[in-house]
Amino acid sequence: MKTYGQYCALARGLDLVGDRWTLLIVRELLSLGECRYADLQRGLPGIATNLLAGRLRDMEDANLVRRANLPRPANAVVFSLTDRGAALEGVVREFIKWGAPLMGSPMPQESFRAHWLLLPLRALCRDNSPTAQRQVVRVGTVVDGCDIIVDAGVIRVTPSGSDERPDAVVAADPGSLVALFAGTMPIAAAASAQLITGDVDAVRRVVGGISVAAGEMTP
Repeated sequence: MKTYGQYCALARGLDLVGDRWTLLIVRELLSLGECRYADLQRGLPGIATNLLAGRLRDMEDANLVRRANLPRPANAVVFSLTDRGAALEGVVREFIKWGAPLMGSPMPQESFRAHWLLLPLRALCRDNSPTAQRQVVRVGTVVDGCDIIVDAGVIRVTPSGSDERPDAVVAADPGSLVALFAGTMPIAAAASAQLITGDVDAVRRVVGGISVAAGEMTP
């Protein structure tokens, strides 16, 4: 096992999660919950099959990930975070905050999945109309996206599901999505560009007032 060989909490933590792809696997499992191997591959474009398998084995050995066999008719192997692995959410969230100022225009070779916005949106979104009725704003699609569910001042952001009927859908290129939810693209401009379908006020309810700058993620 690779190790820094240092008697230091940071070094020992990095011994377990400092390898390439490890924290992105954690991101997928924090965002989507229980995943099949194929789900992880779709959410990690560019990872080699043998590397993903190796990382999952290492993470199991470190008690960060558990695997389970779903009963029939599913009859599949799924992966999920242990309590120890789920405790990395705070680390991942702080790293997202730190990396937010780096999110300029996407490079042509960069991949994007709409569900990657799920963790940032949990930190960013607030209910700006807490007395209004329950609403759902979908970012992306039901296949790859997340649903912002707002009700009585409480925000939940979950993987998009067919059981939800969104009041508004935000679908755009990656740069525009990030700009909208970072507060650098006005909601009116997004609506004019037809990036929003449905109730624009539902989007304004959860996005209005967001500002991301200098590493901060605050409403």
